[in-house]
Amino acid sequence: MTDRVLIFDTTLRDGEQALPASLTIKEKLQIALALERLGVDVIEAGFPVSSPGDFQSVQEIARQVKNSTVCGLSRAVKADIDACGEALKVTDHFRIHTFIATSEIHVGAKLRKSQDEVVEMAVAAVKHARRYTDDVEFSCEDAGRTNIDYLCKMVESAINAGATTVNIPDTVGYTIPTEFGGIIQTLFNRVPNIDKAVISVHCHNDLGLAVANSISAVQQGARQIECTINGLGERAGNCSLEEVAMILQTREAMLGLKTGIRSQEISRTSKLVSQLCNMPVQANKAIVGANAFSHSSGIHQDGILKSQNTYEIMTPESVGINKNNLNMTSRSGRHVIKHRMMELGYKESDYDLDALYSNFLTLADKKGQVFDYDLEALVFFDQQKHQQAFYKLEYLQANSGKNIIPSATVKIAMGDTQATETAIGNGPVDAAYNAIIKATGIAEIDIVDFKLDSKGEGADALAQVSVVVEYRGRRFNGIGLATDIVEAGVKALIYVLNNTHMADQIDQHKQQQKIVGI
Repeated sequence: MTDRVLIFDTTLRDGEQALPASLTIKEKLQIALALERLGVDVIEAGFPVSSPGDFQSVQEIARQVKNSTVCGLSRAVKADIDACGEALKVTDHFRIHTFIATSEIHVGAKLRKSQDEVVEMAVAAVKHARRYTDDVEFSCEDAGRTNIDYLCKMVESAINAGATTVNIPDTVGYTIPTEFGGIIQTLFNRVPNIDKAVISVHCHNDLGLAVANSISAVQQGARQIECTINGLGERAGNCSLEEVAMILQTREAMLGLKTGIRSQEISRTSKLVSQLCNMPVQANKAIVGANAFSHSSGIHQDGILKSQNTYEIMTPESVGINKNNLNMTSRSGRHVIKHRMMELGYKESDYDLDALYSNFLTLADKKGQVFDYDLEALVFFDQQKHQQAFYKLEYLQANSGKNIIPSATVKIAMGDTQATETAIGNGPVDAAYNAIIKATGIAEIDIVDFKLDSKGEGADALAQVSVVVEYRGRRFNGIGLATDIVEAGVKALIYVLNNTHMADQIDQHKQQQKIVGI
């Protein structure tokens, strides 16, 4: 048996299902390319039949990703499988992942079928998927609560039908490691054709055991782990990619297993997903949390100074976390910025040095010293600015204080036109938002959520505002970054408005196609 464990990332499918607002196609593609750079073997890009947007995003990811296998999810339904095949046919090699529930709870209450009928549906689905690709994965939903005799029968039938990967999910995070490992061991002992497929596991974290169950499974012979960046996913989330990857790397001598993950890309990918998904990472999160390599105890600090491995079983550098070795101020030259970006893992083609340096000088004049996370934030928001350009903030002035009514004046560019408006509100941000709505004429925006976060430390840290709005029955997410809270909030709303503008354009294009009969 091979010692290579495949990493199957489902951040863009299972992870995205749990977000407060859907990602745009460009945002999904940005994450997919980061996953490819990370060394992920299989990227589950979405559920093509679920919506036109998901179909388009899966198709675009399949078109652009070259080094990872792109996968689409389908129920054991012909139309779902056809949608996967159509979306993915733009690339030479792809995977179709089809599933059906197997536990008595699901078969009886949800599917309302007999066990034999469910086996027939599974076999038919796998055979139909094989018409599109030789790379077919089949999942036994809620396998953790499935009768073991029936599970063995289902796995054997799926492999006979042509499944090259069979996934054993702990869908509701119910099992404990010895129990889940025992299920995998039993399958290897009792399913006669199990050597003809890769056994995969997909564990949820309802009891906090997703990573432990996944490790237990690979110890018993499973060779694919399905996981997400930062553990995103339904309810309590999925198995965390960064955790299983670093467990297998740090304990390779003991486990005898390895992955193809480029661990130095972990921190960078984690930050990107956190930003785009508007899902902050808890400070004490293993591997990627802000405190993961932080030492407060005097005894710990003394030990680290004498020998790093006294209190660190892996180095920050091994997951792509770099310390600030150079003080970056307004007196720093371009070569320093270029050097820091290279150390952070960015290639020159990943950013515009002239634009980055100009934004860096502006920020350095405002806050003095600039840190690594500031540079990454500047790159991220500059990319977003160039991607979404219909609405632009040209001017902002906000007034507030004791015994005065908060007010704000904004000038907004909208394509080739501009509008200036003044409004009052409950506070300066609310006033600015009211002024923007007056200037743009968009009255259908409903603010669902507004979050303020600090990017950095101290009074001069950057403010990050995350906004979720409802617009014409859909939710859109926006992020803004600035040293001023009001400006950060306005940038977040402008970002949202650009997403709504793009959505309107897509809807208009679809309507025109219907009119001309395309």
